[in-house]
Amino acid sequence: MTTFVVLLRGINVGGKNKVPMAQLKKCLEECGFRDVSTFIASGNVMLTSDRSPDETAARIEAALPEHFTLDSEIVKVLVLPSDRLHAIVRDRPEGFGDQPDKYHSDAIFLMGVEAAEVMPIFNPREGVDRVWPGDGVIYSQRLSAQRTKSRLSAMMTSPLYKSMTIRSWKTTVTLSEMLIAREEREDA
Repeated sequence: MTTFVVLLRGINVGGKNKVPMAQLKKCLEECGFRDVSTFIASGNVMLTSDRSPDETAARIEAALPEHFTLDSEIVKVLVLPSDRLHAIVRDRPEGFGDQPDKYHSDAIFLMGVEAAEVMPIFNPREGVDRVWPGDGVIYSQRLSAQRTKSRLSAMMTSPLYKSMTIRSWKTTVTLSEMLIAREEREDA
């Protein structure tokens, strides 16, 4: 059994694709996953599975429309082994996420695309936005005082946007910390 973090793209956004976390947990347990827990309503799940990440994602993607009314074109599932999420947190650009009062920082998780492929769709505004490519992730930062001048939302018009799911840096770090706590309990 392997512990994974599962990121669901396109649920509970703007009143669409409503997926209550208690029902999602039950759905995933009925799929045979163990130790299922959720974190906030934006589609963050931790679970253990005896399947590979791709098999786990495929099983979840198949189960979701059976249990929920979804616009399946925008809903996608990303399954990351815990060490992958830990690496994304560890390998962040220097200082990234360290000044939450000054910058709004996000991890943009990539689903079936590479950072080099998606970097051209970002159009950072000098002095407001910054983006850095990572392994399976784009690190995105906006100056909070000038968020309305940010150009980063322009990437949402690209067809590649359907291959991304965004989490705040705080959520990303919290998920990593929750996985560490879970791993420590399992090792005890």
